[in-house]
Amino acid sequence: QVQLVESGGGLVQPGDSLRLSCAASGRTFSNYAMGWFRQAPGKEREFVAGISWSGDSTYYSDSAKGRFTISRDNAENTVYLQMNSLKPEDTAVYYCAASNLGGGVRRIAYPYWGQGTQVTVSS
Repeated sequence: QVQLVESGGGLVQPGDSLRLSCAASGRTFSNYAMGWFRQAPGKEREFVAGISWSGDSTYYSDSAKGRFTISRDNAENTVYLQMNSLKPEDTAVYYCAASNLGGGVRRIAYPYWGQGTQVTVSS
């Protein structure tokens, strides 16, 4: 089992940038594909970005493509989400998730989840 702790959320203005971090502990981090999801009030949790265990492959939702970048440092057991040009509609709780099932865009592929970090984009 792997434990995940997100950090880096906060209140920012439209157009600002923010970098989220997710620190992993427990099983070997490099064995897991990783993903970022988010959940806005009253909405379902949705996929944002994913990265393979090696970091060679990354993929994004349409809303994140071109603005967000997912990366990982297996030596530091950490995955990051760099978010640029933030919009009010990016406001949500952001969750880090780990998959030993190959990752992907579906929540069901991720057995392990962090507690989430709030991102609020408002002027």
